[in-house]
Amino acid sequence: MLAGHSYGGAVITNAATDNPNIKALVYIAAFVPDKGEKLGELINKFPGSEIEAGLDPVPYTNPDGTTGTDLYLKADKFRSAFAADLPERDTDIMFAAQRPFSANSFTDVTTEAAWRSIPSWGLVASEDKAIPAALERFEYQRAKARGTMEVRGASHSVMISHPEAVEKLIQDADRGTR
Repeated sequence: MLAGHSYGGAVITNAATDNPNIKALVYIAAFVPDKGEKLGELINKFPGSEIEAGLDPVPYTNPDGTTGTDLYLKADKFRSAFAADLPERDTDIMFAAQRPFSANSFTDVTTEAAWRSIPSWGLVASEDKAIPAALERFEYQRAKARGTMEVRGASHSVMISHPEAVEKLIQDADRGTR
């Protein structure tokens, strides 16, 4: 079983294809792209994301001399966009410790869609301001998810604010593949 949160949904969607050892995909407030799709297009399919407006791009030099761009969430946007249901003291620490993601993650084309052949489950964070809940619902329905759970009031950081819901969905997926 593979579980992915946020951009990690795109990672497991591509990585699991043709792997006979993967019996389930679990998407936690995640992207579930289809073959040929770009996350930068998906994120704008439904209104509500605060991510793009909150980004702080930081250029860096790739080993081949070209320029890449790391994306961080700005301090004044982090809590609202990523973890509004957590205490401010926790989100201050999360902001300081955040790992960047590559600007390429919005423009890379999805090469495979493992959910077409591997059963999937999905968790909708109803107050997600990173990936709109409407997009999560659309993607899980499109993937014909065997189980979908919606966590009312949950932000994008649902695995921190509602770990028991995430655990239950993973357990459901495990039971569903036996």
